[in-house]
Amino acid sequence: MTDRILVLGSGFAGLWAALGAARRREELGVAEGALTVTVISSQPFHDIRVRNYEADLTRCRISLSDVLDPVGVGHVTGEVTAIDTAQRTVTVGPEDHHRYDRVVVALGSQVVKPDLPGLREFGFDVDTYDGAMRLHRHLAQLADERATPEAATAVVVGAGLTGIETACELPGMLAKTFAGSSVAPRVVLIDRNPHVGSDMGMSARPVIEAALAENGVETLTGVGVAAVDAHGVTLSSGDVLASRTVVWCAGMRANPLVAQLGVDRDRLGRVAVDDYLRVIGSPGVFAAGDVAAARMDDDHLSVMSCQHGRPMGRYAGYNVVSDVLGEPMLRLRIPWYVTVLDLGPAGAVYTEGWDRQVVSRGAQAKATKVVINTQRIYPPLNRERDALLAAAAPELQARPALRQSRAP
Repeated sequence: MTDRILVLGSGFAGLWAALGAARRREELGVAEGALTVTVISSQPFHDIRVRNYEADLTRCRISLSDVLDPVGVGHVTGEVTAIDTAQRTVTVGPEDHHRYDRVVVALGSQVVKPDLPGLREFGFDVDTYDGAMRLHRHLAQLADERATPEAATAVVVGAGLTGIETACELPGMLAKTFAGSSVAPRVVLIDRNPHVGSDMGMSARPVIEAALAENGVETLTGVGVAAVDAHGVTLSSGDVLASRTVVWCAGMRANPLVAQLGVDRDRLGRVAVDDYLRVIGSPGVFAAGDVAAARMDDDHLSVMSCQHGRPMGRYAGYNVVSDVLGEPMLRLRIPWYVTVLDLGPAGAVYTEGWDRQVVSRGAQAKATKVVINTQRIYPPLNRERDALLAAAAPELQARPALRQSRAP
């Protein structure tokens, strides 16, 4: 008899859950045919989603075959449309049913786009790789048009982490788009809150505000967007801001499919999991990453980030195999929390603790951020089985090391 484990999603949590399951299967000496691990995802890729704000996305999409085939993990490309926990089946598309003995739900999150006039038709986002590439193609098309202040203006809505990183990158992207013209690029960051980076705390706020000013990013706070069209945004104040590029970065929610698990969800749409990543109230179901609210310590839940998604995935993978085979599971708690926010040409800001106290800024923090974005969060890319399984060990990484910036 074959035990079947399904992993839904191939983001940070999903990929590492699959690799963690493959590692635990090998540790226990179980043949691949006796316990199958299969990833179901909408794309045959693992996307480095947290880099979608960057100007160069060349290394931000990894073929799943390069990381799953060497460790004996299967992959099905398709949209998950239903999860039936009573029958223990997952439906892909209209009628492709997959039975499971255990399932790891790692379907991630998505940007919240309210029903504003014109937003879906004229707005852009960096929520997905495909969305970010659509924005890049749009900017390339602008380069072929007449340079005007409207064309050279970008509006970013939402001054959270993604919005700040995107706003800091856009001046350089626009300058490249309109190189040789006399029109100056303009980037405006809008948020309903009274301050930008409201989740970053008092310690980091002055650093962020100074970096935005240094990058030439204007800020409009205490105001929202009422409508979007081909020529800009209408603000909740009634003012109109002319722009050909509106990037929506306001708010994230867990994939709505987790509602089918039949358990309560929090305000972000996440399901509660225990210390072993089992969904509370849904037997046979584990969850990891942005769809799961896991306890990091006695006072704090996980946040929607690769910082928590990757270890949650590793532990979920270890535990789902252990559970189906009746072996001991591992309890996940993460005793530290950091945030490293990219501030474009102005560097970065590195904070530690849940109150986000600044410990590094500028070029030094930027050097740390570059290592995180280009090395730390990547799986091994050499297709070597041993390296991939070693990387999936259910161990907590240390805090990112503070790096010394290199002189130009």
